[in-house]
Amino acid sequence: MNSEQLRKLQSKLGYEFKAVSLLETALTHSSFANENKKNGVVSNERLEFLGDSVLGMTVAEMIYLTEKGMPEGLMTKFRAELVCEKNLALIAERLDLGECLFLGKGEEKDGGRQRASILADAVEAVIAAMYLDGGLTVVFDFVMKNFANNTDLRKIDVTDYKTILQEIYQEESGQAPDYHIADEQGPDHKKIFTAEASFRGKVIGIGIGASKKQAEQNSAKAALEAMKR
Repeated sequence: MNSEQLRKLQSKLGYEFKAVSLLETALTHSSFANENKKNGVVSNERLEFLGDSVLGMTVAEMIYLTEKGMPEGLMTKFRAELVCEKNLALIAERLDLGECLFLGKGEEKDGGRQRASILADAVEAVIAAMYLDGGLTVVFDFVMKNFANNTDLRKIDVTDYKTILQEIYQEESGQAPDYHIADEQGPDHKKIFTAEASFRGKVIGIGIGASKKQAEQNSAKAALEAMKR
């Protein structure tokens, strides 16, 4: 990686490092560090460790500030989805982070610049470097730019709505919602089911689906959306 690539990366990050060496370390994969031990090269693993915690905290703050009324259980699920490997790798791709990595010859040959795990780890390491160089405000600005206002990440596919709803209600009341099929329509080979999610006798969500299971999931999804409103 040359100085021009470093400059472009900092521009995409929205932050100019005072200590560029921190950023360089954040981009150094262990394979490269192992091949260059004699030169005192250090990998990004320690920064990755720190970045994981810093990212979790700042994403939690973002959710708290932007998702007014979201229950704690759903906030936890939402944070987990936002900081998962898949989404961190997606952010790395948007930053062209793969092109900037220092990789060992083996990793380079095996396509390490496109590997999701390496990209996700690098994002966490870069976040830690930003935190050490500029503080939490810098990281929070980065999180708001790349997580809160990112339409692709806002369309996260959380499909197990029943589990999410159950965790929320059990945490708050010690009881889980109930489900029952309220209606069935259509021929046997193409039935449409309507399910109702209820809590203590009150309907909290209604959903339809091509199977009973799908209808129940959609009723739980409707209940979660009602909670957010």
